[in-house]
Amino acid sequence: MSSEAVISGAQAFSEQLTGIRRHLHRHPELSNEEHETTAYLTSLLEQAGIKVIDYGLETGVVAEIGGHHGGPVVALRADIDALPIQEETGLPYASIYPGNMHACGHDFHTAALVGTALLLKRQENRLKGTVRLLFQPAEEKASGARQLIASGALQDVRAIFGMHNKPDLPVGTIGITAGPLMAAADGFVVEVTGSGSHAAVPEAGIDPIVAAAHIVTALQTIVSRNVSALHSAVISVTKLHSGTSWNIIPETAVLDGTVRTFDEAVRAEVLKRFGQVATGVAAALGAKASVRWIEGPPPVINDAALAGLAEETAAALGFIAVKPVLSPAGEDFAAYQRVVPGLFVFMGVDGPREWHHPAFDLDERALPVSADFFTDLVIRYLERWSAGEDTGE
Repeated sequence: MSSEAVISGAQAFSEQLTGIRRHLHRHPELSNEEHETTAYLTSLLEQAGIKVIDYGLETGVVAEIGGHHGGPVVALRADIDALPIQEETGLPYASIYPGNMHACGHDFHTAALVGTALLLKRQENRLKGTVRLLFQPAEEKASGARQLIASGALQDVRAIFGMHNKPDLPVGTIGITAGPLMAAADGFVVEVTGSGSHAAVPEAGIDPIVAAAHIVTALQTIVSRNVSALHSAVISVTKLHSGTSWNIIPETAVLDGTVRTFDEAVRAEVLKRFGQVATGVAAALGAKASVRWIEGPPPVINDAALAGLAEETAAALGFIAVKPVLSPAGEDFAAYQRVVPGLFVFMGVDGPREWHHPAFDLDERALPVSADFFTDLVIRYLERWSAGEDTGE
């Protein structure tokens, strides 16, 4: 089965895909609230004769194509949730829901996966396996992938593919790499407890603000002195709350922030040293510190064989594959990669703004590019598997 025959229809319904994306953009729903989106996608898929499977999800859709000739199950994933951001694009299809916006391009991901589904449906009787479509909720809360895994939606899956739009890459360019691509994104809350006092007599108490300030500074030594120069990590304290009045030394100070790492061993070491530094510095100043971790998604680590297959696919279709700059942003696609081999790519969309900006937008000509790419990619995977060739770990 030639790739050209498989993907030749993508441009033919690019207008339809644009319409789907704009409908989703006008109707953004926050994480775990994607009820209208779920109903809309279910209707689109069923109208196309694509089998929707009930996994007991409150939001999100799982569907399947193929399976008529045996073979493995391969999954494609798109995220469907929006962000609590007031849109400032001025587009005629801007969000109709005040305070909600598809400012991360999940509407693009979803529409592109619908396009892939339509192309695969046309080739269903020739597929040498099953393609499972995962329209995942709650990526922005880093919980949706775990929900789908718990539901059983990843059962029997041998490999999974996904993407994120990349505004700084032009349309037709795809960022593909083996190994790390996106960071683990953990959060923390540090509560520093001292002893309150009048501000004029600090010696009568233990100042948690001074202890917190020293902790903020000391935490940066973890990156500079405990992480190899060959690796990378980021520790950012983004909030510091304490006190109620200008003349009162408070009892407590609270620090919030995030840790970003690209390697699980580095991640474990940074989190260990973080606790030691926070509690040790506080103790040295007579205070106490407790650390609460908010576990985020692990790092996105791409399978080398799948990355090679993706590069081959991009070249065959006339797209440009580039080695992307690693992103310190988090992505819960990584949860799937802990279960099965996976590949996550950056799809060029030539956008004017970065993710999560209220004026975020993208070039919709990337929709058929994405549909073509993922259609050909999964077909190549299934054909390689059928031929007994290496398709991943």
